[in-house]
Amino acid sequence: MIKAVKGTRDLLPPSTAVWNQVEAAAREVFQAYNYDEIRTPIFEETQLFARSVGEETDIFTKEMYTFEDRDGSSLTLRPECTASVIRAYIEHRLDQLPGLKKYYYIGPMFRRERPQKGRYRQFYQIGAECIGSESPYVDAEVIEMVVQFLRRVGLEEIDLLLNSVGCRQCRPAFLALLREALKDTAANMCENCRRRAGTNPLRVLDCKEPQDQPVIEGLPSILDHLCEACRAHFGAVRQSLDERGIPYRITPRLVRGLDYYTRTTFEIVHGALGAQNSVLGGGRYDGLAEDLGSKVPAPGIGFSIGEDRLVLILEENNGGAGRGAIDVFIAPLGETAARHAALLASGLRRGGARVEVGVEARLKRLLELANKLGARYALIVGDNEIAAGTYTLRNMLSGGQEEISREQLTGRFSTTR
Repeated sequence: MIKAVKGTRDLLPPSTAVWNQVEAAAREVFQAYNYDEIRTPIFEETQLFARSVGEETDIFTKEMYTFEDRDGSSLTLRPECTASVIRAYIEHRLDQLPGLKKYYYIGPMFRRERPQKGRYRQFYQIGAECIGSESPYVDAEVIEMVVQFLRRVGLEEIDLLLNSVGCRQCRPAFLALLREALKDTAANMCENCRRRAGTNPLRVLDCKEPQDQPVIEGLPSILDHLCEACRAHFGAVRQSLDERGIPYRITPRLVRGLDYYTRTTFEIVHGALGAQNSVLGGGRYDGLAEDLGSKVPAPGIGFSIGEDRLVLILEENNGGAGRGAIDVFIAPLGETAARHAALLASGLRRGGARVEVGVEARLKRLLELANKLGARYALIVGDNEIAAGTYTLRNMLSGGQEEISREQLTGRFSTTR
């Protein structure tokens, strides 16, 4: 038997109903903030990610799915989407459009990492990017938007972590200081930290290994080494979040795993996921567009939500995914009633109702099936009902019944009026 590839999975009903609800909520909230959807290819030239995420990152060195095309070019399944959005921004000259450029995306990403709870090799992200401003108030609005989205889908117990990783002017001096501090201590840390100490020391701060935490706590804090411009920017972000009533926790060790981040970085965590508790992460990436060939500065900020993890939390909070409720289960009794039921179902579906038509011949079996499928109502259709022009409508929760005409039925269950 052929099975799904390790680290991938099939998304099946009734869980897909939760996925659809989450994505619908994302579209509603993002559109309220004037974001439009963008869709990019799932594979890009490998060089795009080499220049954006960084050749020394774990993503580039260990996790990307890269392959040679028939023409000899190197292509990579996208491990994240920000670089693709910026590539599209440059390629299509979106800088020529007026105002801030606000885009959101929903789709699969690919990284070959160890599968674990809520983490897969083909995983899904919901993300957004706001391009065209360095304003700290834009940062605060982006964070506000994602908090609103999480609240909309019912995730209340969240913890917003906030930090600044400086800019290209002040961060090099801090990295030099960090390398110096790690000279005598990195040898006693985990394998990843020993490697990162020389290639990407900022990532050492993000290590989750318990035995390394005492060493990390003793390392210099980037917040003590920000330039005046970055310090003022971070202060304005915090003030704006305070004014919006959004609680946060300053976390000086919070860094992002990609090279392009500057200044504001943030993460939202939730305890239901255990050690791997991050639901989303984001931050500012001023300078990325120029690195990818833009002739015009295009400062930006964005985030990506791990949709797999988010759905997992929502399903656990709600005791498992629920099947989308059937509004009306039509129970036809006989061949003539089956043909009549098909026409009734067509009319109700055009009105927006969710309808299922039974194929069993016996009423008892039909009502048992309606109950198992979670139908709100069962409509009993037989020769007598057709002749009288009225049907028996049973409330499957209360067991109560009423006689209802075709016109009344259409009016009762139409959602498109």
